[in-house]
Amino acid sequence: MGIIKKIINSITKPRAKYQPLIEVRIFKDALLHNLYTYQQKYPKLQFAPVLKSNAYGHGLVEVAEILDSQDLPFFMVDSFYEALVLRRAGIKSKVLVLGYCREKQLLENPLDNVSFGIIDLEVLKKLSAKLKEPLNIHLKIDTGMHRQGILVEEVEEAIKLIKANQNIILEGVCSHFADADGNSSAFTEKQIQQWNELVKVFKQQFQDIKYFHSANSAGAYYANKTDANICRLGIGLYGFNVFPHESLNLKPALEMRSIITSIKTIPEGEKLGYNITYAAPLQMKTATVPVGYDEGLDRRLSNNGWVKIDDMFCPIVGRVSMNMCSVDVTDVDVKIEDEVIVISSHREDKNSVKSVAKETGQTVYEILVKIPWYLKRIIT
Repeated sequence: MGIIKKIINSITKPRAKYQPLIEVRIFKDALLHNLYTYQQKYPKLQFAPVLKSNAYGHGLVEVAEILDSQDLPFFMVDSFYEALVLRRAGIKSKVLVLGYCREKQLLENPLDNVSFGIIDLEVLKKLSAKLKEPLNIHLKIDTGMHRQGILVEEVEEAIKLIKANQNIILEGVCSHFADADGNSSAFTEKQIQQWNELVKVFKQQFQDIKYFHSANSAGAYYANKTDANICRLGIGLYGFNVFPHESLNLKPALEMRSIITSIKTIPEGEKLGYNITYAAPLQMKTATVPVGYDEGLDRRLSNNGWVKIDDMFCPIVGRVSMNMCSVDVTDVDVKIEDEVIVISSHREDKNSVKSVAKETGQTVYEILVKIPWYLKRIIT
């Protein structure tokens, strides 16, 4: 009876077509262009795409599907959950989970072709004592970031623990540059020196380590000085060069679009929005766009930001609300359901990620990852 009930429920379930009011467009050609740009610029390195935090707001599965056919060493994520999502979505590429995983997940790992970062000596001790099935690990070493990784003085003990259990397969060794995108290279050079000495130690102790990696996107610049064969490509993959001393022809890969849902005329002197922070200087025409701070439109853009309609920049007027904002369309011929570009993929536009970050005193990372996961991503 249970199976019959499920079939009936499936047949009688409402089937309604739904076109969302907001779409996040992901440009496949831009993503691949950025990847190829790095590959050509730094031929010494292989590049492992960083897909954590919903692929920096671009869509975890969507970006993985674009890159799954590329010849890449692995996809890097932060959590076991992200790796699980990729496997459930049918992604075949190798995955590295570089964030913390619970002991049970490591000891009973059900996922194929997934490796795990070991970021603390206590975790390694537990694995050495308890692991009964082969597990690929990347040992993370703290060379100066002081956030994750075993300390340099713990390396000798870590090597003994790995050798004590043949099920621990040391597939990679990694670290993380703390200031690769900074104006001075002094701290990065210091980290590189320490890193290179550690790599020598591991190469002497283990003959079959496949991966050595310490660089993020900005750190690729130091490829010729660093004894490593992998760069973890994060923000650069998505079209943003955060390294101040080198120009790269990258293309932002994301754009957010919505529509106009209301149009009205506001008399001169009338105020609008929460806390009535805006007064019409003259009679004006405004439009409502169903995007607010819940959808990733920063509240600091109230009376301070822009959207793009019919190739014209229209200022945001009044407070950005939770699920909507008002824009000045006095000089634009508009109608209900006309398209609105909320976040532009053209970096010099007033409403690009780069411009919004500058206007709100944030980084491009923050703007991107605040775009909610539930908004529909469309690959174009």
